[in-house]
Amino acid sequence: MTTKLIRHHWQLDVYKLSVETAMTIFAVTKTFPADERYSLTDQVRRSSRAVSAAIAEAWRRRNYEAVFVNKLNEGEGEGAETQTWIEYAVKCGYLGRKQGRDLHKSCGRVIAMLSSMGNNSTPSILAKTTPRIR
Repeated sequence: MTTKLIRHHWQLDVYKLSVETAMTIFAVTKTFPADERYSLTDQVRRSSRAVSAAIAEAWRRRNYEAVFVNKLNEGEGEGAETQTWIEYAVKCGYLGRKQGRDLHKSCGRVIAMLSSMGNNSTPSILAKTTPRIR
């Protein structure tokens, strides 16, 4: 089995899934009531987008394992926040139970993938090199 070298965050499966989930959330929130525009709609959109942003930032900070893992953990937190807003959307009747469950599961998959990356961060960390003195 060959392993594909990942150079950019947008090549990561977890990044792709997080963007797909955020875009689905964006689409479904277009149907939310106008009086939710600056509360629930804004909150769920922001937290769902913050997941992929945290992944991108983590990927660029792979020189420092602790920072990398911390950024992944921030993405997990944003994913959990998104799940909470989805729960409220279902309870308020803005999302159907099945659609809410599907979005919640998608967020859960992203969270699990980020957790796995954080718990096994060594393969993602950039090799440290000794600087040359000229």
